[in-house]
Amino acid sequence: MIELWIPLTVAAAFLQNIRSALQKHLKGDLGTAGATFVRFAYGFPLAIAYVAGLALLSGQPLPRPDPAFALYVVVGGVAQIVATALLVSLFSLRNFAVGTTYSKTETVQTALFGIVILGERPSPGALLGIVIGLIGVMVISVAKGATARGVWLAWTSRPALIGLASGAAFGIAAVSYRAASLSLAAGGVFLRAGFTLACVTVLQTAIMALYIRIREPGQLSRVAAAWRTAIWVGVAGVAASIGWFTAMTLENAAYVRALGQIELVFTVIASVVIFREHASRTEAAGIALVIAGILVLILLR
Repeated sequence: MIELWIPLTVAAAFLQNIRSALQKHLKGDLGTAGATFVRFAYGFPLAIAYVAGLALLSGQPLPRPDPAFALYVVVGGVAQIVATALLVSLFSLRNFAVGTTYSKTETVQTALFGIVILGERPSPGALLGIVIGLIGVMVISVAKGATARGVWLAWTSRPALIGLASGAAFGIAAVSYRAASLSLAAGGVFLRAGFTLACVTVLQTAIMALYIRIREPGQLSRVAAAWRTAIWVGVAGVAASIGWFTAMTLENAAYVRALGQIELVFTVIASVVIFREHASRTEAAGIALVIAGILVLILLR
């Protein structure tokens, strides 16, 4: 029987693809910060409604957070914003392809932070699957603009260091979210994960709203005016996050993020099927490695 965290992660990766496509559609009108903010602004009411609905239907009381929960939520929420900002900053650099390739080390870094923060050591089989998947992701990145020699020789360059920092921040966020959810003493898996998601989303909305209000006056009005498309970004984003947070409550965050790399497979398939783009042999090899890594992870963990 398939463990619940597996379909939850696959669904989350698929929905994240949809959210990203909708955000790209909005980027032309709202810019990077505005298109990023709609995910939170239109998502947090849905996250709160989701938790309230779960509590009402299950008859369970809402979890009572403690200081440890609050710390993990703040660390995870801020780390995710920092990671996203670092990733976006790469696109303004000349050698951004190298940087984005190094950001894909997130899965390995998540495993390391899982050991440090939660004492969760990945099994040898799982670690092998994570490494195979990472190689596959890097091969796909090479197919999209980086060169293998450039990636290997540029590991101390500014883009590479920013990419590594972005991957580290994403890893910290993932492990912090799992730690926050596990720290809650009461409630079922879905309620604890949903409560964590709601708290994180509210925090990130407040931080992003303050930032945009100071740095981009008038942007909040444009975000409100774009509600017809933005609301679907919120729906897809919250649905994906429900999958991620619940899966990471059930299983090691490194395993979830490694399986989540299937998102890249969805992206390549969409580019071929929807946009009629041709997948190169390098991309095909990368996809095969990602899938192989996922199978090794699931079967040998």
